[in-house]
Amino acid sequence: MKIAAWNVNSIRARLDHLLAWLKQAAPDVVLLQEIKCMDEQFPGLEIGGLGYNAAVVGQKAYNGVAVLSKQPINVSLTALPGDEEDKQARYLEVATGGLRLASVYLPNGNPPGTDKFAYKLEWMERLYRHTKALLESGEPFILGGDFNVIPENIDVYDPKAFKDDALFQAEARAGFRKIMHLGLTDALRATDGEAGRYTWWSYRDGARQGNHGARIDFLLLSPQVADRLKTCAIDGAPRDRETPSDHAPVWCELF
Repeated sequence: MKIAAWNVNSIRARLDHLLAWLKQAAPDVVLLQEIKCMDEQFPGLEIGGLGYNAAVVGQKAYNGVAVLSKQPINVSLTALPGDEEDKQARYLEVATGGLRLASVYLPNGNPPGTDKFAYKLEWMERLYRHTKALLESGEPFILGGDFNVIPENIDVYDPKAFKDDALFQAEARAGFRKIMHLGLTDALRATDGEAGRYTWWSYRDGARQGNHGARIDFLLLSPQVADRLKTCAIDGAPRDRETPSDHAPVWCELF
């Protein structure tokens, strides 16, 4: 079973890229972030033509998450529990293919010291509480997507360049570790400990060509799923296409 996560940075702008990648990579499940469209604008017909079902939580021009699966999808949650006033489309949890999976688009939080950063930390605390509940349920699950956190120095080309960025602040990194320490496995780090493995590169200053990137997209596995992990990798090829998303897909394969 092959599962992927990809921040497409506008699904309508990158639809050709997504369709080509689905044909080439043939994942069983894809967790998408930043689709940047309303539910009714989602290109379900084109994606369905490749054999995928889709569940969508859209938002006009911003955010938005979706799950694609070759199997039927049962939607569990269309928002992260803990704040009924939060209307941003950042979380979608489903059951498909014998697993529970969540497409996660964690807030960016820039600049630090603002309400945006406070919202990021509060959202992470809600994710911690919900992850704890998922683990207590005993059900196998994966949290996948754009977490907008650089956990360790090895996850960015130049830590000093990000010292003032919300993604690299101590509070954000601590929030990520708190979630991980519940007992999750970072699929990539479990199979590949090398530096220079990034999922995001700026559009500016030849960042992709120089591999000046950061790893901010993750597949986080519950213990039951971690026991089934075969391999995990980042597919940088879509980032090299013309007018690409600034993110690359990360995928894992399970026994």
